[in-house]
Amino acid sequence: MTTQFQYIYLLWLLLLLPLVAAIYFYAKHKKQQTFKKLGDAALVNELTAHYNTTSFFKKFLLVWLALALLIVSIANLRSPSGAQQVNRNGIDVMIALDVSKSMLAQDVKPNRLDRAKQLLSKLIDQLSNDRIGIVVFAGKAYLQMPLTADHAATKMYLSAATPETIPTQGTVIGDALKMCYASFNSKEKKYKAVILITDGEDHDENAVSIAEQMSNEGVVINTVGIGSPDGAPIFDPTTNDNKKDNEGNIVITKLNEVALADIAKKGNGNYTFFTNTDAAVSSIYNQLATLDTKAVKDESLINYKSWFQYLLGIALILLIIEMMVSELKSKKQMTFKPLLLLVFMSSHFITIAQAPVEAIKKGNDAYKTNDFATAINQYNIATQKDDKNAIAQFNLGNALYKSDKKEDALNAYDKASSYLTKPVEKSNALYNKGVVLQNDKKLEDCIRVYKTALFAYPNNVDARHNLQLALKKQKEQQQQQEKDKKDQQNKDNKNNKDNQPQQQKSNLSQKDAEQKLQALQQKEKELQDKLHKVNVAAPNKPEKDW
Repeated sequence: MTTQFQYIYLLWLLLLLPLVAAIYFYAKHKKQQTFKKLGDAALVNELTAHYNTTSFFKKFLLVWLALALLIVSIANLRSPSGAQQVNRNGIDVMIALDVSKSMLAQDVKPNRLDRAKQLLSKLIDQLSNDRIGIVVFAGKAYLQMPLTADHAATKMYLSAATPETIPTQGTVIGDALKMCYASFNSKEKKYKAVILITDGEDHDENAVSIAEQMSNEGVVINTVGIGSPDGAPIFDPTTNDNKKDNEGNIVITKLNEVALADIAKKGNGNYTFFTNTDAAVSSIYNQLATLDTKAVKDESLINYKSWFQYLLGIALILLIIEMMVSELKSKKQMTFKPLLLLVFMSSHFITIAQAPVEAIKKGNDAYKTNDFATAINQYNIATQKDDKNAIAQFNLGNALYKSDKKEDALNAYDKASSYLTKPVEKSNALYNKGVVLQNDKKLEDCIRVYKTALFAYPNNVDARHNLQLALKKQKEQQQQQEKDKKDQQNKDNKNNKDNQPQQQKSNLSQKDAEQKLQALQQKEKELQDKLHKVNVAAPNKPEKDW
């Protein structure tokens, strides 16, 4: 590959250059007209004898060239270095992995999710010529990694998939299939496959119809059922015990083979019941091998060297020179030493501009390998060079949080959010800060930060979801505090009553007392009936969390 522009469409801005030139010639024409209006030409020439007529053109030319360099720089001229573009024959494969808590059931040892990861890891080794992407799902579906030929990165993202990745529980197979389809090239009618691996419990009914629609667009869907039809309890690592429902019963999760077989049938693929890893890998690979292949091109492994910083440095030099050019003849000479100093300053500027980028890149590489100490060190180097580098501050916050340095992470997120200008990026920085506070049990603070994140970007779905969870938790705490306070008051009243002399007998007759008791019982019955009707009519059922 040769040198190219990353954002070639931005070169259309070069059309501004003729407009700038037209403005210059218009301004020059207006100047000449103004001179003519001043009076006698000889007198005007004598009065403006100290004026250098060529300086105006020189200043314009310097600004014009600087503008051209700025436009070219933002288009990011770059040349490939390191790994080259991958060209091979293969297909595009999207993996849809269920990470709901039901996948923690241990009817398949050590549990369903770990065996699913083991299966997929071995399958990825077999698909050496294919591009692979990952979608994880539970109560929601998320694109974990887009299609790429970088299989090492695919395995890394696969190993990071856990139930904690998605806060909402459930099994939305239909949404996962939709996201897989959106990741493919919509212009192609073949060379596309989906591998869906799940226990199929509590799946949505639209999944079968969605699978049929995708098959009509050339997508082949293979399903893998992992678990046992008889079911098994779900081990909850937080309580170190089997998961129980609201009534205290142990939750049993069962493999839904019928649903997965229907999805595979409508998706023109095969259903595989997981018995052992090698057999499942062989079954899926043999089915994918029957599909037509195409020339797969992938640029995700290419490392580029960008040249924009050098162009920016030259543009800065030209603008500084433009400021030093005088329109008076007495000041038109420029000494040699200042120019040498200017060149030195500009080269220093280029070095400084490049240093944070290299440090951030090294930090990102360390972060991907979970070497958070090295990542923190590299991000700190970048912030020392440029304290207002929002990307460095944001990534530093992530690495600090992973290292359990919560206060430092919050400080980094604060800086990142103050330097970021795009609403989406600012909202994401605030969202990360809210997550740190929420995990640290600081509900009031995290609620405030989530609200600020939504104010910056109202469409931040994750911030809205976490805000709802935090508000729900806050309400539960307030109710518990009120209950504890009420219990304490009742206890104090009872103690006071026991300590007081026995009160005189009531003057009420037995008949009056019975009538009052019946009236109270009737009111209580009416209240219970009313509450029962409200509960029956309530549209929101308790959220299933497995």
